[in-house]
Amino acid sequence: MKLRGTLGGMNLLLEPGDTATSVSQALAPRAELLGANVTLEVQGDTDPAALEAALAAVRSAGGTPGRVRAPRVTVTGPAAGEEEGSARTVILPHGVRAGFRGEYRGSVVILGDVNPGAEVVAGGDVIVMGALRGVVHAGYGGNADAIVWARPIASAQIRIGDAVARAPEGSSLSTMKKLEGPGDAELARLQGGTIVIEAHR
Repeated sequence: MKLRGTLGGMNLLLEPGDTATSVSQALAPRAELLGANVTLEVQGDTDPAALEAALAAVRSAGGTPGRVRAPRVTVTGPAAGEEEGSARTVILPHGVRAGFRGEYRGSVVILGDVNPGAEVVAGGDVIVMGALRGVVHAGYGGNADAIVWARPIASAQIRIGDAVARAPEGSSLSTMKKLEGPGDAELARLQGGTIVIEAHR
C-alpha cells in the first residue's frame, strides 16, 4: 500500500499483497491525511476486503472516497458496454437496481448493492461491496475458479461456472429482514461441483 499527496487530495494505491488488516494498521496513524478527497488505485489482484478497509478508513477520517481506478481497468456505468473482446475487470462505482442486466467478459466489482430484479453475468469473479440480492452468474462460459463475494450474499439464485445454487423453498426476498448497516462478508465458490457459501473476513 502506498499513500501520496496529489493536487486534488490524496492517492491511495492498494497492491496485491495488501489485506484488510495491513491496510487498517497502515492507515490508522495517517488518519489526518485521509480527511480529503482520496482517489483509490487498485494494482493487480487486490483483496476486496482490503479495498473495503481503505474505504472505511477514508470515511471514518472524514474524507471523501473519489474514483476507484487501476491500470487497464474500466470505470463504467450500467448503460455503457464493453469493448468487443475485452476481458478486463470492470468497476461499477454504484449499486444496480431492478431491471439492470450487465454482461462482462472479465470480472466485475460493484461498489454498492445488487438489488432484487438486477442480473449480473461475468466471465470472471463478481465482487459486490454491498448486499447481493439480485441474480448473478460468475464464471460464465465454464470458469469453475470464479467466485462471488458480497456483504452478504442474499440472492434467490447464484451461478458459478455450470453450477446453480437457489435459496431454500419457503424463503423469499420479500420476507427477508431489512439489513441494518453492512452485513457480514460471504464468499461463494465451487467445491466438488457444488456451490459453497461461507463467511469471509
